[in-house]
Amino acid sequence: MKFVVDSYAWIEYLDGTMMGETVKKILKGDNEFYTLSLIVSEVISRVKRMDQDVDVAYNAIISNSKIIQLDSEFSKEAGLLHAKMNKEIKNFGLVDSILLLCARKLRAKIVTGDEHFRNVKEAVLIK
Repeated sequence: MKFVVDSYAWIEYLDGTMMGETVKKILKGDNEFYTLSLIVSEVISRVKRMDQDVDVAYNAIISNSKIIQLDSEFSKEAGLLHAKMNKEIKNFGLVDSILLLCARKLRAKIVTGDEHFRNVKEAVLIK
């Protein structure tokens, strides 16, 4: 199975919380894992602001998942999906739309704790 891991899930994993343990179990499975490059940026920013070890966080992400870069066509599609999703789910973020589009293109599930994904079929909530 394929999974796209979002920043919420990575942060819980790195913090070693109960939800992070759920992420850890998913990561131990015989699956494929993907992380968007902008998710790496979000996680690193949060880790630095919390005075935690940036290298540990970075290495955990890149050693456990394939990093996906966005191109201009994907960005256009993500913008269109964001406009649609924001009408359906209040405050559905642009990054959420990018994650959702990525999951759909990969035929993957999104590992997240973000409530915006509560009724999204592609999501696996860790809460």
